[in-house]
Amino acid sequence: MRTISAVQSPAPEPGADTAPALLEFRNVRIVYDNAIEAIRDVSLAVPRGGVVALLGSNGAGKSTLLKAMSGILHTEEGVIENGSIQFDGVDIHRAPADDIVRRGVVQVPEGRRVFAGLTIDENLQMGGYTRTSTDAREARDKVFTLFPRLADRRDQIAGYMSGGEQQMLAIGRALMTNPTLLALDEPSLGLAPLIIDRIYEIIAGLRRELGLTVLLVEQNAQRALEIADYGYILENGRVVLDGPATKLAANADVQEFYLGVSSTGRKSLRDVKHYKRRKRWLS
Repeated sequence: MRTISAVQSPAPEPGADTAPALLEFRNVRIVYDNAIEAIRDVSLAVPRGGVVALLGSNGAGKSTLLKAMSGILHTEEGVIENGSIQFDGVDIHRAPADDIVRRGVVQVPEGRRVFAGLTIDENLQMGGYTRTSTDAREARDKVFTLFPRLADRRDQIAGYMSGGEQQMLAIGRALMTNPTLLALDEPSLGLAPLIIDRIYEIIAGLRRELGLTVLLVEQNAQRALEIADYGYILENGRVVLDGPATKLAANADVQEFYLGVSSTGRKSLRDVKHYKRRKRWLS
């Protein structure tokens, strides 16, 4: 069996990529309930204007990092015990959630979590709560331009929308805050392949047309690496591999463990799961 040595990078430094880092996690350690270590000494950087993929299996700690970034760890008894999180050069790991949103960091949570009993229009209004009425109306018009389907159904109750439409609404609601950095947690979760294609077209367009910086948290490694500039792989709360997205996609171990491809051809899902159980990123 091939063993994999961890490629643990030192804390990222601004300017290490082609653009200065907008968001940085520096040697972050997160503990739940004063007992369970969820994140251990994680450092990663998201350059301004870039798309960074944070990959890993369920339970690796991806969502925990997003909650820490968004200022909502305390809702689950989580604490940042060491390290820092910086956005645009300012420490935000102790800032309240609403202040982080006003600074331009916005998260689209896993599972969409739209307000099911409200209309599309009302959901967008809720997303613009940090802005003036005039700015919120302008932002809503821009969202409707980006998502014509939402404009056509603005009076529809969100709970009756399809999964793909709800994902569009969740992204649109996040855009109402005029974010600088958009973090998406498992945007492909539970969606059909054709809908996933459309969602990823939208994500790529947000960077291209609006200049947004994107942190993309996914289990769907193949789709994420297709649009990302850089990627990190998280296992058991640690970064075990990172590099340019094209190099990660071409890495034999990444192909074996996450893409289901090996030198002997594409593996079955059963083979991949079995091999994942045997893998040892940390040696």
